[in-house]
Amino acid sequence: MSVQILLFLHIVGACVLLGTGAGIAFFMVVSNRSRDPALIAHTAGIVVLADTVFTATAAAVQPVTGALLAREIGWPLGQGWVLASLGLYVFVGLFWLPVVAMQIRLRRLAAEARDAGLPLPPAYHRLYRMWFAFGFPAFAAVLAIVWLMIAKPDI
Repeated sequence: MSVQILLFLHIVGACVLLGTGAGIAFFMVVSNRSRDPALIAHTAGIVVLADTVFTATAAAVQPVTGALLAREIGWPLGQGWVLASLGLYVFVGLFWLPVVAMQIRLRRLAAEARDAGLPLPPAYHRLYRMWFAFGFPAFAAVLAIVWLMIAKPDI
């Protein structure tokens, strides 16, 4: 596979990870502000689907395209910025996997409240605060990875 195709796929994957992450966060925050269990359940369902279709696919493709690209260009995988990117990638995964589970639970709690005609339970609000807190370090790490990909600093 040519370097240009690998680079294209790798950049598109990074854009999908960054864009989907930002979009998911935006829609979850906006729907949560409504306090409407029906709207939140619906939005959380779309968010879970988007994470499954887009984020998971890009997350699986990124290390493959990155390794192939490094091999084709001749970048050693032990190079500082590559190792830092890989470390941050693992860090993001450690936050993202629990976030997906939280989104599924948030969807379920909102749907249960909707179906019972009740307000969102305290468990929903606690879990939402955790979901929100987990997003900051993961999103910051994705931004750092994109910067490392562009700058390729000597570290």
